[in-house]
Amino acid sequence: MLRLAVPNKGALAEGAQTILKEAGYRVRKDSKELVVIDPDNSCELFFLRPKDIAVYVGEGTLDAGITGRDMLHDSGARVEEILPLGFGRSTFRFAADPGAFASVADLKGRRIATAYAGLLEGHLAEQGVEARVIKLDGAVETAIRLGVADAVADVVETGTTLRNIGLEVFGEPIARSEAVLIRRPDAVESQGLDQLVRRLQGVLVARDYVMMDYDIRAERIEEAIALTPGMEGPTVSPLHREGWVAVRAMVPRKGHQQVMDQLWELGAKAILVTAIYACRL
Repeated sequence: MLRLAVPNKGALAEGAQTILKEAGYRVRKDSKELVVIDPDNSCELFFLRPKDIAVYVGEGTLDAGITGRDMLHDSGARVEEILPLGFGRSTFRFAADPGAFASVADLKGRRIATAYAGLLEGHLAEQGVEARVIKLDGAVETAIRLGVADAVADVVETGTTLRNIGLEVFGEPIARSEAVLIRRPDAVESQGLDQLVRRLQGVLVARDYVMMDYDIRAERIEEAIALTPGMEGPTVSPLHREGWVAVRAMVPRKGHQQVMDQLWELGAKAILVTAIYACRL
């Protein structure tokens, strides 16, 4: 039975629940549930703190887990990323009082507060900057105001929280993160894990593509196919109306309205777009 770690709270929890549900797995109905058994998919889901998941997977008997890439690198756990999941995107950046610093080099000898000490220390070592790292358990935004640090390193989604308390982001991003599926490097190959990966990949493709159907005159089919090449090629079927064909193809969700406009200009009719719930390619 596949044993999978899932975030129990925070920004990653909702996205993880949604993608697993779309992939056909049972998810918890109550936030107090710690374990969910999914007999139909031979899977056990363990709901854990997102920052602990990499450690549990690396040290325990769990086969895989969903966590943030930033948390994975911060943990130092012996696990590997096997699939980016496309949600929970953020950046890990420096912030300080406006004008205080311009780059990571300016932080030499200073105090930097963060909830991700491992990730920050690794970055400082790569940059050759010696600074004092002060580890806090979340909510580092007030560290400067309270005199604990000269700068902070924190996860930033929009930067609104930092701006609201008068801080300014500076320098290049320390890291870019998103939700990822992880596993132990020495884990035994598992049919359950392979199935999970295939299903998640199918959901991710389905989110990025739509199905487009349209009718077009036969003499313009090559121009139309150039706009909608599909994956392995579009499906083209003759219509009862002589000289016309029906075309079906997957097209990228982003920009599909422009594709519809271009098809219309070619004389296409009955252009329909439908969402794809899941797929296997």
